[in-house]
Amino acid sequence: MKNLKTILVFALPLAVGLFLAASCVSTKVAMKSGAQLWGENCVRCHNTPSPAAYNDTDWETIGLHMRIRANLTAEETRKIVEFLQSAN
Repeated sequence: MKNLKTILVFALPLAVGLFLAASCVSTKVAMKSGAQLWGENCVRCHNTPSPAAYNDTDWETIGLHMRIRANLTAEETRKIVEFLQSAN
């Protein structure tokens, strides 16, 4: 029982800290537009193609691929793909 209390004393603040850190990151993403996220993330590794270079279906596929490759969140990917599809 004493070990359980010790674990809870250390685990609870850690869990709260991780939750708060995650919410801060999502708030930063929520304030950014798809165009801004596209410019910040895609140009890190390669020249960004024109939004007209691909159709809506292609952008969805590319978004899924780049979410994994660029370690993007679901929200970042959604915003970037929506921007690219709207500019197409």
